[in-house]
Amino acid sequence: CYTGNEWDATSCPDNKSCASNCAIDGADYKGTYGITASGNSLSLKFITKGSYSTNIGSRTYLMKDDTTYEMFKFTGNQEFTFDVDLSGLPCGFNGALYFVSMDPDGGLKKYSGNKAGAKYGTGYCDAQCPRDLKFINGEVNQGNVEGWTPSSNDANAGVGGAGSCCAEMDIW
Repeated sequence: CYTGNEWDATSCPDNKSCASNCAIDGADYKGTYGITASGNSLSLKFITKGSYSTNIGSRTYLMKDDTTYEMFKFTGNQEFTFDVDLSGLPCGFNGALYFVSMDPDGGLKKYSGNKAGAKYGTGYCDAQCPRDLKFINGEVNQGNVEGWTPSSNDANAGVGGAGSCCAEMDIW
């Protein structure tokens, strides 16, 4: 349905067709995104050379269980701590940690076309209203097939006419 930085015109001539012809699949976190976990440590490689392409950037979500994002509700005198090793982050890259007000189930209950949910990373939003998302709230028919413009300088990216906006609190 999506290859490089373009939607497949046969499977996705419009949002509705794409919604019925395409599905979200699980991610190869290590191979595609350079993300590994060990104990209480998470490592993100911001440039990953894979067998099919080079991926720049990575985004992960903390899960409560297999189908629910961990939701943080700070009350009273609480502390949130984390450590960051910047020694491997190349110059000019954006490393960040922030909280966003995503639905705990990734929009599974709220959006009838969302059949994937948090287990597959749906429901992402932030205060910049990102327009590079392919499946907004897990639904292509709420997404960016129509009006999609492939990036002229990134073989894997583009922007659509729709964004996914929500409140955000930057931590780092």
